Amino acid sequence: MDIVLDRGKTAFVSIDLQKGITSFAGSPNSSSDVIRNAARLAETFRKNGAPVVLVNVSSKDGKDMLSPLSDQQGWRSSDRPKDWAELVPELNRQENDICITKRQWGAFYGTELDLQLRRRKIDTIVICGISTNIGVETTVREAYQHGYNIVVASDACTAQTAEEHDHSIKYIFPRIARVRTTDEILAALTE
Repeated sequence: MDIVLDRGKTAFVSIDLQKGITSFAGSPNSSSDVIRNAARLAETFRKNGAPVVLVNVSSKDGKDMLSPLSDQQGWRSSDRPKDWAELVPELNRQENDICITKRQWGAFYGTELDLQLRRRKIDTIVICGISTNIGVETTVREAYQHGYNIVVASDACTAQTAEEHDHSIKYIFPRIARVRTTDEILAALTE
């Protein structure tokens, strides 16, 4: 099914395409394929004058991150290499890009993402990133609850396992978003 994207009301949002995360994810899509597709999307959005939002997750000491009691603990800040939170260079960060640092899975809670999108009259976001079932899915759910239209770039997302990725793509996203390939999104934006 074709989609139509209004360049004046659509933003591109990449989730956690940073050195520390892209180095360990990659199923079913490789991290390099995800990065390549995200870079294509970012470049096309910029050429069309549409906002590009680059989201990373970071904390200097971990004290500003969520730390609920759970059966499985995440990484501690002290375990991470110094360049862990740096965006991958292939995204070609530009001066006019909106950069958001989050401290939990989703990019809306505790950040100014919603404010930055609303001030630009954005009602639709095209989203991609790593991991499909964690940062991307949480942000998609939050965007849905904020009333945004969402398009997920399926081949610009990946997870640690194909099962994790596929569950979000097949069962969660179709209920609250449209799922398309990078090529389909690029065609809709450049028409």
